[in-house]
Amino acid sequence: MKTISSRDNAQYKALKQLATSSQARRKAGQSVLDGVHLCQAWLDLRGQPLECVVSESSLAHPEVAPLLARCDKVLMLPDALYSALSQVEHGVGLLFVVPTPQGAAPAALSENAVLLDGVQDPGNLGSILRSAAAAGIRHVYCGPGTAAVWSPKVLRAAMGAHFVLDIVEQVDLAALAAQARIPVLATSGYAAQSLYETDLRGPAAWILGHEGQGVSDTLLNAASLRIKVPHLGQVESLNVAACAAVCFFEQMRQNLR
Repeated sequence: MKTISSRDNAQYKALKQLATSSQARRKAGQSVLDGVHLCQAWLDLRGQPLECVVSESSLAHPEVAPLLARCDKVLMLPDALYSALSQVEHGVGLLFVVPTPQGAAPAALSENAVLLDGVQDPGNLGSILRSAAAAGIRHVYCGPGTAAVWSPKVLRAAMGAHFVLDIVEQVDLAALAAQARIPVLATSGYAAQSLYETDLRGPAAWILGHEGQGVSDTLLNAASLRIKVPHLGQVESLNVAACAAVCFFEQMRQNLR
């Protein structure tokens, strides 16, 4: 275990840049996982982090100590230095620096997938990833305008779902939809076709859109079918993350049946 006690230490300055700057994370190709749950999920599903960072007061924490024992490289910081790295209030002082997984969109869609068209709220994005992983959907493709998938807020909202998904950012979704070998389903509150009247037995690609504007006209036109989630209450539409969960699990229900 290595200890750093000075704010002027070059390694500490680099860590602080990673923890506080999305630009620094993109440039380095690295992400920061904050908290016991995310760190344990990474160890279980992906293996060793590039670096494990722990606060002095958390060394003997009953959830932290077993994770430290599994890490090859551990850096200990005094609480005052560690607090400048973490965005979690009253959290346990543990974070991992990990390589940001990189993927590539396929030439043609042939498996269950989610296409995200300008989903901007980190909480919504994380919830969609979590629902996709829970429903057995492995592939997620994000178009321009979608929030940064590996940002700390999205990582916390997804609760480890990132680590079981293949996620690709900055994808030309229209081109991907045009080459699909499976149905491409766009959600729209103005669609005539109900989700519950749609045959979802088999793979499909789901297009989900911006919280306020919905799916763009370009992608609506590229879809095989537009569908709506019926609701009875006096509300205009469902939250995009709630809509995603309903769609994913209706598809799962039909295939399990």
